[in-house]
Amino acid sequence: QRQPVESVGGSVQTGGSLRLSCTLPGFTSNKCGLHWYRQGAGKSREWISSIGNDGQTNYDESVKGRFTQDKSEDTVYLQMVNLKPEDTALYSCKPFGLPWCAWSTFGQGTQVTVSS
Repeated sequence: QRQPVESVGGSVQTGGSLRLSCTLPGFTSNKCGLHWYRQGAGKSREWISSIGNDGQTNYDESVKGRFTQDKSEDTVYLQMVNLKPEDTALYSCKPFGLPWCAWSTFGQGTQVTVSS
């Protein structure tokens, strides 16, 4: 089963920045898009952003203006700036699009911790 691989997250203070990546060989050739999700402690997983095969991006209001995405070959990057304690969560990615993409699982997840 295909599983994308996220980079290691990290711990930062409020206002800090982190850059996550999600890599899946074949992502570009199969014209996949990618969703980013996060799950805070005791909370349900929530969608926060996506990037389509055409590069179009969408963001939840909670991260709009602070998070951006771009992609290079088979890797999608999530740049996070001005991080807040409420951004603390397990972040994971999930391809979407053609069946090859949709049948990929969620990544293993990577922890982001923001301290005040």
